[in-house]
Amino acid sequence: MTPRRAGMLALGLAAAGAIAWTAVSQTEQATPDPGAALSPDLEQGNSADAAPAAAPAKKSAPTPPPVTSETPMGERVAVIGMLNKRNGLSRDATLHPGQGVRWGDLVIRLRACETTADWESEQLTGAFVQADKRAPDGNWHRIFSGWLYKESPSLNVVEDPLYDVWPKSCTMRHPDIGPATVAATSSGAAPRSIAKKSAGGEAAPGTAAEPKPSAESNNAT
Repeated sequence: MTPRRAGMLALGLAAAGAIAWTAVSQTEQATPDPGAALSPDLEQGNSADAAPAAAPAKKSAPTPPPVTSETPMGERVAVIGMLNKRNGLSRDATLHPGQGVRWGDLVIRLRACETTADWESEQLTGAFVQADKRAPDGNWHRIFSGWLYKESPSLNVVEDPLYDVWPKSCTMRHPDIGPATVAATSSGAAPRSIAKKSAGGEAAPGTAAEPKPSAESNNAT
């Protein structure tokens, strides 16, 4: 072998060794260290692949307690209709028990009102009313005191040639009970929640009779 060929062979072997060393170095850099810790992103995983967090359970609205008593008498509201049969004029008066209204020569006072519950077989709307009328001589006279019924006006009427009076409504609530918990009455009996027909001059249960108005105390309309 000539010296020139020997030199070229040595250069070729040196170049091959350099290429092999570069490949080994790149392989070592590409191989991860099994003992190295993962980055926070890799430890937690991709946010798109992570399972969604469970939505908090919705709290149901609390159930209101059942109504166990009816509306107190003083909180009820009644609408009383009045008619002047001579001129055909009418008026509605909205009253709480204990209140009164004057219309011309007529004074109406509401003492009590009541309605039967929706689940009762017979529906009645009643109002205990006292009516006073001023006579031509200026004196006031009680012409009616008793229960009036919207659905059955013939049970009790205001017998006056000029004025007619009747209940139109009574706003109140009833306990949350029904026929399943309350013994039903016979078909011919009136509901216990409505007072029986009363004669003139009687006061409503639990109320005191009020003195008749005088001409001096009822001058304003």
